[in-house]
Amino acid sequence: MPKPRSQQISLSDTPNYHICSRTVRKAFLCGVDKETGVSFEHRRAWIEQRLFQLSQVFAIDICAHAIMHNHIHIVLHVDSERVKKWSTTEVFTRWHSLFKGTLLTQGYQRSENKNTIEAAEMAMVDSTAAIYKQRLMDISWFMRSLNEPIARQANKEDNCTGHFWEGRFKSQALLDEGALLACMAYVDLNPIRAGIASTPEQSIYTSIQLRVKAALKGKQPTALLPFRGNEHQHKVEGIPFSLEDYLTLIDESGRVLRDNKLGVIDSTMVNILARLHISDESWLRLITDFEGIFTGAVGTVEHLCEFTEHVGLQRTHGIANAQACLNSA
Repeated sequence: MPKPRSQQISLSDTPNYHICSRTVRKAFLCGVDKETGVSFEHRRAWIEQRLFQLSQVFAIDICAHAIMHNHIHIVLHVDSERVKKWSTTEVFTRWHSLFKGTLLTQGYQRSENKNTIEAAEMAMVDSTAAIYKQRLMDISWFMRSLNEPIARQANKEDNCTGHFWEGRFKSQALLDEGALLACMAYVDLNPIRAGIASTPEQSIYTSIQLRVKAALKGKQPTALLPFRGNEHQHKVEGIPFSLEDYLTLIDESGRVLRDNKLGVIDSTMVNILARLHISDESWLRLITDFEGIFTGAVGTVEHLCEFTEHVGLQRTHGIANAQACLNSA
């Protein structure tokens, strides 16, 4: 039986989550249907554009994404501290860019002199703003805002009705740096593992392609959460690794997958894996079968036990695989 979201998401434990959403119909999300010859490649652009739009509205950043033929992978970072800085006006502006809101919130936005609003109405405004703040850092609302418009567009194009996505998206809590890095690599290498791209930079509609293109210009893509460097740079918001190390790691891992030489790890990968206490063998297992190894939260044994206690689960799942893969070196 699927776990409720309250037992899958705990922002007190981690802001990072792996999300996977799949279609239910035989028709492709993207790609070319081999039976009909119809191409759905343009739908990748729909999804990526909507994804980046939402990241500008929600307090949720995109660490990695890959848009595949019948499913999408996203690694999200929830920035709960950012929400605290938003004024009521900013909260309503963000919310109204996606939803109509209420007559009260619309009236508040139009009001030129907000000091004249009566106390009772202002109390209702503040209460509504608090609800919207919670929603704007809620992964379920983020995925609803992503999937529903795409489903309507696809149904209109296919001239049909009914479900387009599975009823529930899959969510995995990434409890530490090792889990985050492994999951991002798993997502970024999805097209290579599926045989639809030969190199990371040729993997269209993926975060790794955007990062490679930006890196060639000495930049990082504005649509994605940036890499902030190594551990001595804690004051800067971002992914706690250097971009250069990550790109090297992905490039070398992609070569291993492409050449089907499992067990061969280039020496340039050693430093970043050693820092995370992940062995070469474990890394290869993680980037090829991350979702098979971990069906729920991902992290070291210590972090898994803490997460289990905080979300109220009776058993800690994945201890053996955590010990084997993320406490392995």
